Amino acid sequence: MSEENEAPKPHKRRVRYAGKHPRNFEQKYKELDPAKYADQIAHIIAKGLTPAGTHRPICVDEILAILAPKPGEVAFDATLGYGGHTRTILPKLLPGGKLFAVDVDTVELPKTEARLRAEGFGPDVLVIRKMNYAGILGLAGEAGGGFDCVLADLGVSSMQLDNPERGFTYKADGPLDLRLNPERGRSAAEFLKTVTADKLAALLTENADEPHAATIARAIKESPAAILTTAQLTETVTAGMKRTDSKLGEDIIKKSLQRVFMALRIEVNEEFSALDRFLTALPWCLKPGGRAAILTFHSGEDRRVKKAFAKGEADGTYSSVAPTPARPSPAERRSNPRSACAKLRWAVRSSAQPGAL
Repeated sequence: MSEENEAPKPHKRRVRYAGKHPRNFEQKYKELDPAKYADQIAHIIAKGLTPAGTHRPICVDEILAILAPKPGEVAFDATLGYGGHTRTILPKLLPGGKLFAVDVDTVELPKTEARLRAEGFGPDVLVIRKMNYAGILGLAGEAGGGFDCVLADLGVSSMQLDNPERGFTYKADGPLDLRLNPERGRSAAEFLKTVTADKLAALLTENADEPHAATIARAIKESPAAILTTAQLTETVTAGMKRTDSKLGEDIIKKSLQRVFMALRIEVNEEFSALDRFLTALPWCLKPGGRAAILTFHSGEDRRVKKAFAKGEADGTYSSVAPTPARPSPAERRSNPRSACAKLRWAVRSSAQPGAL
């Protein structure tokens, strides 16, 4: 059939919902199309909420002050996500500068790249790669021998949390996946089928400081049916905790659910090992005087960053490091509650040769 005679594509109607306000992710058509409904998006943000399918970058002013990007410099964004930090940093590198940005999320990365390209950031100034940030050393040569600025925002993007099909939240039912790259590795559901109760309890403690780790692990492993969805995991954890202590309040159970999902996400994505490899390679990828900023969102991440930076300062690799982590301002925490647990640490590369890898 020729293009002239090709049948027109049928119009796809948006998902309808009952009542005045959409409840499900796929029904929030205005939030999911921010370019078309800018006024509604601004209204949602003004209420201290994050529009579905988007992400609000955290500690933007603080990160700009630390990295101090200048025209002609080369920067690295370790977790591109929705592109909020990249969009802020890149103009300050121009003219003459360049930013390398990476992400492993095969679902969101193409969307973010399309938005940034549409805003005029071409491949001559913005290099985007689908890869884990732990491989930063492989890009140092292409960057001209290293980077002047490096940012690693280790938090999960709101787009991933909001979409129930990704399985990142206990608040909506969906497949228990939790992989940042759905094309790699095994899902959380598959992991739970094979892990022992003892190992699961240890993992919940190590990855999330979960105080009810043993109770939760036992409930999960004693489940008569395989746990395949977020709702099944939520119900199993809740029931197990209440059986052990019927006086536990809903707030305590919700906090445990958040930690369980976080601990499983860290495990299936091997997040701690990726962070350790990144921190080891970082000094070799920073130019003398180069600045690094890392946003963490729980104690396991922060401990690793703090220890690596302190070691680097002690051996002369870093000329200075953050004495204490910076936190989002009270105004930002009110405006964007998802920023509340963030900690920001920084380090400045000295001119000394880093220790042997």
